[in-house]
Amino acid sequence: MSPSSARPTREELLASVDRTLDDVVAPGLRVLFCGINPGLWSAWSGHHFARPGNRFWPALHRSGFTPQQLAPHEQAELLGLGLGVTNVVARATAAAAELSAAELRAGRTRLEATVRAHRPSTLAVLGVTAYRTAFERPRAALGPQLDHTIGTTRVWVLPNPSGLNAHHTPAGLAALFAELRAAVDGPAGP
Repeated sequence: MSPSSARPTREELLASVDRTLDDVVAPGLRVLFCGINPGLWSAWSGHHFARPGNRFWPALHRSGFTPQQLAPHEQAELLGLGLGVTNVVARATAAAAELSAAELRAGRTRLEATVRAHRPSTLAVLGVTAYRTAFERPRAALGPQLDHTIGTTRVWVLPNPSGLNAHHTPAGLAALFAELRAAVDGPAGP
């Protein structure tokens, strides 16, 4: 079975609670994408945004960040494209709603340390509600956060790409990712 077709059992998913994933990060990235926290499927597989139906990988490709749609097990290829992935909170849960406001704020401290150490051009936080809570910016909206940087790193907020987020269609999500790509790379790309 290939990594993309393997399916965990219920017991394997439950055993994945509180596991962590390694960041996919290197110095000087164009964009460091930041999820809220790993889901159980991702923790089980060891790969970011691994649950079938998550729209991160399709949005990344459709927006022009990647030349083809990568599968979660190909996440290391992001580094060669100047992209990376991390999370606000490191531990896996069945749903982001299981995270407390205090845990999101504590995750911000870890995230800021990661950003300061690796200095990506842009940090893209995937989830406006989590961003508002973690960074204590209750009025934040999607898009560039013109009044917020971490060191020299610009901050941009995108929708949560979970398939459970019905507020954005796949095409709409890709368009918002494309706005970030154009801001980072210019309309012609990297």
